[in-house]
Amino acid sequence: MSTAILTGPPVPGSQLGPDLRALGFDVQEALLPDELPRLVGRVPAGERVALVDPRFVGHRHALRLALTDPRFPAAAVPGALAVQADARPALARAVAATAPTSPVRVASVLADDVAVAIETDGVAVHHPDLGSLVASVPADGAAAAEAARAVAAVDDEAVRLRNAVKSRDGFFTTHCISPYSRYIARWCARRGLTPNQVTTASLITALIAAGCAATGTRGGYVAAGVLLILSFVLDCTDGQLARYSLQYSTMGAWLDATFDRAKEYAYYAGLALGAARGGDDVWALALGAMVLQTCRHVVDFSYNEAHVVGTDATANTSPTAALSDRLDSVGWTVWVRRMIVLPIGERWAMIAVLTALTTPRIVFYALLIGCAFAACYTTAGRVLRSVTRRATRTDRAARALAELADSGPLAHLVAARAPRIPGAPVVAAVGAAALIAAALTQPVGGSQMIVAAVFYAVLSGLAVAGPLKGALDWLVPPLFRVAEYCTVLVLAARSDVNGALPAAFGLVSAVAYHHYDTVYRIKGGSGAPPQWLVRVIGGHEGRTLVVAVLAAVLATRGTDFTLALTALAAAIALVVLVESIRFWVSSGAPAVHDEGETA
Repeated sequence: MSTAILTGPPVPGSQLGPDLRALGFDVQEALLPDELPRLVGRVPAGERVALVDPRFVGHRHALRLALTDPRFPAAAVPGALAVQADARPALARAVAATAPTSPVRVASVLADDVAVAIETDGVAVHHPDLGSLVASVPADGAAAAEAARAVAAVDDEAVRLRNAVKSRDGFFTTHCISPYSRYIARWCARRGLTPNQVTTASLITALIAAGCAATGTRGGYVAAGVLLILSFVLDCTDGQLARYSLQYSTMGAWLDATFDRAKEYAYYAGLALGAARGGDDVWALALGAMVLQTCRHVVDFSYNEAHVVGTDATANTSPTAALSDRLDSVGWTVWVRRMIVLPIGERWAMIAVLTALTTPRIVFYALLIGCAFAACYTTAGRVLRSVTRRATRTDRAARALAELADSGPLAHLVAARAPRIPGAPVVAAVGAAALIAAALTQPVGGSQMIVAAVFYAVLSGLAVAGPLKGALDWLVPPLFRVAEYCTVLVLAARSDVNGALPAAFGLVSAVAYHHYDTVYRIKGGSGAPPQWLVRVIGGHEGRTLVVAVLAAVLATRGTDFTLALTALAAAIALVVLVESIRFWVSSGAPAVHDEGETA
């Protein structure tokens, strides 16, 4: 249990003690000035410690924001400070240096002094934005009465509910889901449910929806559409519950992010199975939709890693950014621009409605057209921003892009021996174009495809031979994803082998999971997966070469190609999942809350 220490005698009639206990703290009192260092030292080293002025007047949610958020090593509001286990040594030093030497010393000054001292000692102290919430330490009775009136004038539960909703979201989510999902989040919080439990419920609901779609009946499609919307409601609820109750965790962010992808792609598979029951083979469309959506996300991740303002680049002063800012100043254009990129809310709503009313083929056509337009719109805008932006990209950005590239042993071998040449995106684009062109035009069972895969591996090594610090170098990882995924899709489709496309769907799913896992490790500050994992699964160029060899050797031997793709998918999935689960369960990364897909 966390410990809250009142830095002086309690004030008669104050609600501070009950409020702190309601927040899960064991409340102790430092009745004399010299007791504070001793009480701090008695708290077990692995626990959070809060110092609170006994005269504090404010909302309970203001205390909650300062004292219970696990994402920060220390946080403070006027009169209250909380320190996590990692920052306890700094707290001990600060308390020893600033502890009052006489009862005359004002306790609130001590709390504020400790916050300043530990920040000076190198610990980042978070100061939450309270908005209309009150947090104060009145100096006298009149000030206390005024603070009490200010507290009574603001309903902190209404503020808490409002802040549970993501500040920037899509039109469908904002106007059709969040107005009631926040109350579901509160209901869950009052019954002790955790965000991870709600996330899991959302996954199960989506998997049931996929099962309904797989029946291939109109009733199944209608049920699938309804359940998919319900799954999305729960998907919104888990994040709102995390914000409402400040239950942030590294594993929770990972589950929320990866389960979103698992739900959507499992639903694609369900639609393809349902269509097959009706005699319509749409596996190529399903795999194409998955490839397009995954590549869109890689563009998002790569661009963001290369353009972290204040860390990797200067503020964006390009004309494109200026135009975007002007458009954002007009209310209706904000919603239009958010909707046309087809964020998760709009996308799932479209999928659900079309599933219930039309056929899987129409669903996938709509997905491909909508996502292709969104991809072109966002990528074109980011390219324009990049080429017109004056920026200095650091080693951190280059390292993140290299990790996102997912280069294997072959590419590293070439990179170690090749000269560093400019134009990494051009080299990667040439390799990707040559590979996909060969997959589209050359015989699947011929050696030409193997030659093309080797050529691609060489060019991919040349592309990453130098640090990726160019204006458009963030395009390198997306180009590698396009090359690998599209090659698998085209070879499976052109082989005309029964079951090859579903097997390819499974292979791309396994590889995409690895790439998403890489992204969320980097976003969580934990770095990319270990190099042994990348070597074992071959890197993007190694896997592409393996698939090309399998197609050349086995595509003419019936279902052997399908079995080989299935075995490759199973092997990659096993290795990647075991390592991913091991990492996230045992991760020492700081607590984070991923806001999910940009909407």
